[in-house]
Amino acid sequence: MPTHQGACFCGAIAIEVTGEPEGMGYCHCRSCRSWSGGPVNAFSLWKPEAVKVTKGEEHLATFAKTPMSERKFCALCGGHLMTNHPPLGLVDVFSATIPSLDYQPALHVNYSETVLHLHDGLPKFADFPAEFGGSGTMLPE
Repeated sequence: MPTHQGACFCGAIAIEVTGEPEGMGYCHCRSCRSWSGGPVNAFSLWKPEAVKVTKGEEHLATFAKTPMSERKFCALCGGHLMTNHPPLGLVDVFSATIPSLDYQPALHVNYSETVLHLHDGLPKFADFPAEFGGSGTMLPE
């Protein structure tokens, strides 16, 4: 099974993901954009048992703006690591956090909130696919 190592910005927290992600894509919601500081957030979704903090767990802080997202970051440097999504039973490990992952995005979510239109041929959901509790509504590129 493939294993990928990652760390926060200062390196105080190290993480490891094992196996293959359940999915990869881009989120365009205002919350992810604000949290990431960019016009879009690249995500990789993992089962919780595939994600381990291997160093510096005492520095791992959490902020939960909504019950949907428990955002994890380093209390020392502020570096963002991952977001636990309890209702989905998945953890979003930011793809930039695990540089050895062969990032292969398959879709865009919350594209109705986009500020950066991307013409990449990937499906663009207004919110989420129906299997993730969304409307399943697709938007044109």
